[in-house]
Amino acid sequence: MSAKNLDKKNRRRNVTVAFRMSEEESGDLNTRVKLSGLTKQDYIIKRLLEHDIVVQGNPRVFKALRNQMTEILTELRRIENSSEISDEFFEILKLTAKTYYGMNNK
Repeated sequence: MSAKNLDKKNRRRNVTVAFRMSEEESGDLNTRVKLSGLTKQDYIIKRLLEHDIVVQGNPRVFKALRNQMTEILTELRRIENSSEISDEFFEILKLTAKTYYGMNNK
């Protein structure tokens, strides 16, 4: 049995779960995964099982935060009035701010 299929509690992960997403949902998921610092698999498992996502500061998370803040700034410069702000953009903005604030307070 390869160590690649074992989780941190030494359980074998041999069940595959697949589902379909839109391009927008996939982009949103990828952004959330990058900001969490977790692997996509670990992020999805924690969210589905309603476990807390605890972001551990590391260079990869800081880079993701920096890149996300750059994307947010670009989008804010493009927006001319508040009616142009999509719900998805607002959710990512809130998540990024929450992650950044949490990293600053540690």
